[in-house]
Amino acid sequence: MAPRIAILGASGYTGAELVRLIASHPSMEIVALSADRKAGMAMAEVFPFLRHLPLPTLQKIDEIDFSQVDLCFCALPHATTQVVVASLPRDLKIVDLSADFRLRDVAEYEKWYGQPHTAPDLQAEAVYGLTEFYREDIRNGRLVAGTGCNAAAGQFALRPLISAGVIDLDSILIDLKAGVSGAGRSLKENLLHAELSGGTHTYSAGGKHRHLGEFDQEFSKIARRPVHIQLTPHLLPMNRGILATTYVQGDAKEVHSALAKAYANEPFLQVLPFGNLPSTRDIAGSNFCHLGVIGDRIAGRAVVVSVLDNLTKGSSGQAIQNANLMLGIDETAGLLLAPMFP
Repeated sequence: MAPRIAILGASGYTGAELVRLIASHPSMEIVALSADRKAGMAMAEVFPFLRHLPLPTLQKIDEIDFSQVDLCFCALPHATTQVVVASLPRDLKIVDLSADFRLRDVAEYEKWYGQPHTAPDLQAEAVYGLTEFYREDIRNGRLVAGTGCNAAAGQFALRPLISAGVIDLDSILIDLKAGVSGAGRSLKENLLHAELSGGTHTYSAGGKHRHLGEFDQEFSKIARRPVHIQLTPHLLPMNRGILATTYVQGDAKEVHSALAKAYANEPFLQVLPFGNLPSTRDIAGSNFCHLGVIGDRIAGRAVVVSVLDNLTKGSSGQAIQNANLMLGIDETAGLLLAPMFP
C-alpha cells in the first residue's frame, strides 16, 4: 500500500504545488486535504487546474483522522504551524513548509519572527530540511523543517565555498530577485497587478529579511565562527522563480571547482560550465537548481548565480524530496519532471 498523505493548508500555492507533484508520484496517495476557510469545497473549485485529479474534499484539520495518515505536509502560515503540529500525534511523520521550526535556537525565532516560540520541545527534535546537506538526519527524522526559498537559493551557492575555504567570509553579498508567488496567495495592496507589474522594488532590505536567520545559523555552523552576510531581496513581477546573484572575494576558477566537486553526484543541483550563467526560465516548475560562476574584471572577485523555482525546489519539491527519504522511497521519486519552457 502506498504511503497515505495529508496536506494541511492545501488552498495555498505551496499546498497546490504539493498536489501537482504528488499527482505523478509513483508511491504516494493523498487521503486528506485541509483548508479551514474553504472546508467543504472541492479542490477543483479552489484550483481549477487540478480538476482532472480524484482528490478528497477539503476539510478542517480537526476533522482529519490522522490514524489513517502516514505522513503530513504542513503548508500553513508561520506561528499557526507550531500550535497545529503540537496537536498532532507524536508518532506522525511531518514535513513543515513554514518557518516555525527552521531556527534551532528559539530565541533566534523570537528575534526574527517577533513572537515567542510556543513549541520548544518540538523544536528540539526538528531537523533542518536542506536535503542535500542533511540527508541522514532527514531519513531518520520525524519532524523536518523545510528551508526558506530564498535561504535555499543562497545556501546552494555558498555552502560548498565556505566548507572549502575559498572565499572571504566577511564580504559576502547576495542580490536576490524573487517571483511574487513567494509572498503567498492572500490579498495585499503591494501585490495588486497595477502596483507590481511594470516595475520592481526591494523588500526587507537593510538586514531585515527573516531568512537571514537561516543564513546566520547555517553558515556560522559550517565556519565554526559567526558569519553574517548582506542580503538585498527584490520582488519581480514574475509568477515563479528566484535568481540569487552572490558576490564573493575569491578566485573564480576555485569557486567554480568547489561547487562542481560538491554537486557532482547531486541529481537536482546542476553546475553550468565556467562562464555560463543560469536563467529562471530554465528551472520553472521543476525541482532543479542551476548554478553558474563567472569572474570579474576586478581580480580576486567572483560572481555566483543560482536559480530555482521558489514553489518547487524552494518549497514543495524540497518537501517531497525530504518525505521520500523519511518514507524510505527513492529520493528522486515524483521529482524528475523536466522544467516548463517557455
